[in-house]
Amino acid sequence: MADSLQHTLKTVFGFHGFRSPQQEVIERVVAGEDVFLVMPTGGGKSLCYQIPALHRDGVAIVVSPLISLMKDQVDALLANGVRAACFNSSLTTDEARRVSSQMERGELDLLYVAPERLMQSEFLERLATLKLALFAIDEAHCISQWGHDFRPDYVQIGRLRGLFPAVPIVAMTATADPETRKDIIRQLGIKEAAVYVAGFDRPNITYTVIPKQKPFAQLATFLNGRRDEAGIVYALSRKRVEQVTERLRGAGFAAAAYHAGLPDEERRRVQDAFRRDDLRIVVATVAFGMGIDKPNVRFVVHYDMPKSVESYYQETGRAGRDGLPSEALMLFGMGDVMTARSLIENSDNPERVRIELQKLNAMVAYAEALTCRRRALLAYFGDQRDHDCDNCDICTDPPRRFDASDLARKALSCVYRVGERFGARHVIDVLRGAKGQRILDLRHNELSTYGIGADLSSVEWDNIFRQLIHLGYLAQDFTRYGALGLAPSARAVLKGETQVVLGLPRDVAQVEEKSRRKSGAGEGAHRALFEELRALRKQIADTAGVPPFVVFSDATLVEMARNSPKNERELLSITGVGEHKLRKYGSQFLAAIDRSRTPEADHAALAPDLSDTLRATLALYREGLSVPEMAARRGLKDLTIIAHLEELAAAGLDIDLRRFVDADKIPLIEARLEALGAVTLTALREGLPESIGYNDVRLVRGAWGRGRQC
Repeated sequence: MADSLQHTLKTVFGFHGFRSPQQEVIERVVAGEDVFLVMPTGGGKSLCYQIPALHRDGVAIVVSPLISLMKDQVDALLANGVRAACFNSSLTTDEARRVSSQMERGELDLLYVAPERLMQSEFLERLATLKLALFAIDEAHCISQWGHDFRPDYVQIGRLRGLFPAVPIVAMTATADPETRKDIIRQLGIKEAAVYVAGFDRPNITYTVIPKQKPFAQLATFLNGRRDEAGIVYALSRKRVEQVTERLRGAGFAAAAYHAGLPDEERRRVQDAFRRDDLRIVVATVAFGMGIDKPNVRFVVHYDMPKSVESYYQETGRAGRDGLPSEALMLFGMGDVMTARSLIENSDNPERVRIELQKLNAMVAYAEALTCRRRALLAYFGDQRDHDCDNCDICTDPPRRFDASDLARKALSCVYRVGERFGARHVIDVLRGAKGQRILDLRHNELSTYGIGADLSSVEWDNIFRQLIHLGYLAQDFTRYGALGLAPSARAVLKGETQVVLGLPRDVAQVEEKSRRKSGAGEGAHRALFEELRALRKQIADTAGVPPFVVFSDATLVEMARNSPKNERELLSITGVGEHKLRKYGSQFLAAIDRSRTPEADHAALAPDLSDTLRATLALYREGLSVPEMAARRGLKDLTIIAHLEELAAAGLDIDLRRFVDADKIPLIEARLEALGAVTLTALREGLPESIGYNDVRLVRGAWGRGRQC
């Protein structure tokens, strides 16, 4: 069996080997056994039912929660030559009739359905007349009340075991703590299932949490330089989503909003534009994401803290599904905790409130941790690690420690003096000597602690209070609007018997400097070729009406750019290139790679010190774009693009600076240069017609100077 499975893996899906524990899971399902699988997003869960569907008789029924997710999966399977379809409410009458006919004639290997459609009595009766290969339950955590995304429709799926006792069930999720895993198995009635927990680690994701200070400024700083990359920004409320989207657009970012309050047509438009790489940034509530099977999301930003570690893990897991370096940034403030708590407590289900408050407390503990983020995240799911990851903000930029004993005594004393009845914001105002009317009305300006902390900013005090809570010196009562009280351990601090050591926070600028992203496309000429291949992929995808990743993933393009295959045999050795895609797209990609073998590409390879930003401009130059077009594509000023072009020319690349200047202006500028030499731009422009601008002069001067050197 192993050889047959390997053959399918390579020829159909273009992969050279299984990841652990894919092969063992697949062999069990092919043999007709039930399996419960926990595997991180991007780890290859889909293959664990798609390959068995091709090796068992009948049609595999795949339960999927969202229509868009079904469509992405089906598009990808069809691109690999697999017979697949979805059956849901988005189909027209004729389309539904065609899929029904295919199903009944045995012309499908996989059929994707929503849980509510699957469990309709009429549909179950039709399934009973067919040969069924297996049931695959995707996003299986939705069946459990302990799961972070519990869906009542999923509960009915538990009837399948009784209705189809001989059909194997494979249930999968990326997000389930031990309690949730037990509940899923119980709800599905698969207590004899082989259980595989493949780990939760996503090593390609860099995790960063920073204190929320000026959130939009922090977000904009993070996004600068990422304008050509796809990403998701999550916020807790619809109103916040709209506000952030509007401000991003005003700052020149290609962003769109997505939340449940928008019309269906608008949500579909945003989702399709994002999938097709026509839109770079989606600002969304948690309503967006589960249905997105987009592998080249390079970053996920949590503008607000999510309500649970499971939500955080799943949402950050939408970045880097292709395995390339990606980032997860969270802005964390105690105000987020209050907002999340109020949303949770709106429920009229006391048990659900209790569960979600426990999960919220765990999320806060993660955000405030001063230890390796990845270890803290994995430990929540029972995946203990004995080493740090070296790929999170704590590991790459450890917080500087300082003796905060005196500051802690001031903070704790002030909490005591105000009667342990107020939140951190009021206590900080008292410490800093604020003159607000409330402080005066309460006569807190007469306290001995009033103004004793005026030498620190509100942000600095906020960091201190957050850590004092995390370390257990202060208790926060959320039932009394976050009022702070002294914990038993505070007594030793106040008496000077305990030293308090805290960490200094890092701001987003420091994070940017410390954790410059590793370019997934590599350096040198590889980056320029990657950009060319990406442009070709987009053109092919647009013509076919499918998302670009259905053609090839970014990871496949990166490997093409690095290995530069010369023929079909070498192209077939690239991960993600199966025989069907080789026949369909091979000649076009080989031609593009062959065109890259030019003297200019050789020059690029000889200039390994070029930055990513210069290489990006070089790729646009080679597309034949004008300076304004390049500037618009990159979100930069014309002058910056011109500076890039000058640097590229100085590096020995074949850059024709005169290309961007009207032909009738060039002789006049060159005559001025011949007369005056390489003087300042101001001096050169004097005496020239007003129609000739400084950019014209600069470009011609650069070309003239290079000609003199040659």
